[in-house]
Amino acid sequence: MPRQARLDTPGTLHHVIIRGIEGKIIVTDNLDRQSFINRMRTIARETETRIYAWALMTNHAHLLLRSGPFGLPNYMRRFLTGYAVSYNRRHRRHGHLFQNRYKSIVCEEDTYFKELVRYIHLNPLRAKLVDTISELNRYRFCGHAVIIGRYRNDWQDRKYVLSWFGSKKDIAIKAYRQFVRKGIGLGRRDDLVGGGLIRSQGGWTAVKSIRRTGVREKSDERILGSGQFVEKLIHEADNTRKEHFSASERQKKAIAKIKAICKKEKVSYEALTAGARRQKISRIRTRLAKIMLDEFGLTLTQTGHYLGVSPSAIANARKRKKISKRNQGRPLK
Repeated sequence: MPRQARLDTPGTLHHVIIRGIEGKIIVTDNLDRQSFINRMRTIARETETRIYAWALMTNHAHLLLRSGPFGLPNYMRRFLTGYAVSYNRRHRRHGHLFQNRYKSIVCEEDTYFKELVRYIHLNPLRAKLVDTISELNRYRFCGHAVIIGRYRNDWQDRKYVLSWFGSKKDIAIKAYRQFVRKGIGLGRRDDLVGGGLIRSQGGWTAVKSIRRTGVREKSDERILGSGQFVEKLIHEADNTRKEHFSASERQKKAIAKIKAICKKEKVSYEALTAGARRQKISRIRTRLAKIMLDEFGLTLTQTGHYLGVSPSAIANARKRKKISKRNQGRPLK
């Protein structure tokens, strides 16, 4: 069965799970752990990705984040590729470090935000990387110690997490710590590590109960949330795909138009797109730039790419065209 496309638009809340290939380790010592965290931090800043909760384990890691304007795939590709290269170089190894496809679950925020923060931050305790909650409070390789104020991470959105627990910082920290303690006995939560109807409804018992009423909740393995939330996301994703298809078709037609005008004017399409500066080609390029921008709605960057020049050259060509039009009909001095 082919993989489904990821669901992501800027501002989407994701629970991301990163695993070592074949279950193997992704960090060997504290130098690796710090390298992992440093890269997670640096790329988060550069891509405006907001990280709320995280836990670095031995062979996997959990992140709760909100994708920035460049999208989740951009952040994860830069983060994981960069870390894998540095890890392989340091340990003189070759090949893949991570499973080829990290897992990302889009989460309904109102229902799952607090639960996910707690679940992720309790990972080191469940895995026996620390033995007690007191040790977890001092553990550097998890976001929990930052939330309670033990350490500072200016790239981790502590303020937003605490806003879920109270309007005043001290009260919010106390409420957060109590909430985390109450989760210790819950153990592993399969309902928080994936999407689909069973997880979203809290198990088969809840699903059967709903179905007995005749209600059919829409579900998707990529989404942890109610049927209404799933429908909304799928609708938005379908619209995005339609827009992308429309843009692709527009670009194909734009290229066809460029080739047709080159043929009519008897100039080489290859010369024009290679950036040739001969007077006739420059004149045709200026004409085409206006068509690409005004009729096909392409950006300066796209237009420059298709015409073999820089975006600034397209902008200048457009200015010259406007100036030329304004000068038409003026009396000679």
